[in-house]
Amino acid sequence: MLVIIGYVAVCLSVFGGFVLAGGHLAALFQPVELLMIGGAALGAFLVGNTGKVIKATLKDLPTVLKGPKYGKDTYMELMALLYELLGKVRKEGLMSIEGDVERPGESPIFAKYPKIASDHHVIEFMTDYLRIMVSGNLNAMEIENLMDVEIETHHHEAMVPSHVIAKLGDGMPAFGIVAAVMGVVHTMESVGIPPAELGMLIAHALVGTFLGILLAYGFVGPLATLLEQKAEEGTKIFQTIKVTLLANLNGYAPAMAVEFGRKVLNSTERPGFLELEEHVKTKR
Repeated sequence: MLVIIGYVAVCLSVFGGFVLAGGHLAALFQPVELLMIGGAALGAFLVGNTGKVIKATLKDLPTVLKGPKYGKDTYMELMALLYELLGKVRKEGLMSIEGDVERPGESPIFAKYPKIASDHHVIEFMTDYLRIMVSGNLNAMEIENLMDVEIETHHHEAMVPSHVIAKLGDGMPAFGIVAAVMGVVHTMESVGIPPAELGMLIAHALVGTFLGILLAYGFVGPLATLLEQKAEEGTKIFQTIKVTLLANLNGYAPAMAVEFGRKVLNSTERPGFLELEEHVKTKR
């Protein structure tokens, strides 16, 4: 919703200011210029990226119209799930969660937390390291290093669409100049026509530069920034799981391990200590 509001604000400010200054909107309506800029940008996007990157970018673009993927409710469910799993381990031993870890879709524990159970990446990350803990073949330091590598890989992949869109935005002013130059070439071909018509052709040519800059800094650039922020937010849930499991591996009780994980969260999503404690109790 904020994306749409922001775009409307950009258009109203730029085009509204132009009208208030005495300009005529009809002069800015240049579909051919848009074709040149948009077509060149699309072509460069296809040439400069692999199929995997293009697919990931197109998949992520619709998410800009949605709110944060992981909100406070999701993190509270995550904390409650981790607390229940680690509590079972503390009471019955690591082997007691083997069935839950191997088949989370059939686990009665995971079924109580649908927001987490529906996220394939989160479940896979969590169960993979719980499985390693059950096997007992790695110590806490080795598991932490492995977690760091996986989180870094996930973060790198999540950041790719934002980098691609940022580069696309960086090229838009140049494509606008290309469109403007083409308009100037057409104008020079028309030397000899009445001055009024010649001035109109020059104005049309300049619109190309205007559109390239507007699209870059008013539309495409902000999208790249938003995608980057969403990628950063998406990494936080894996860091939370990491810190919680490592705290448990280092001998802390489930309640304290979950508290370690709670401290990792951003202030906007972090539940209070008593609020989380009450939520955990209700989920038992």
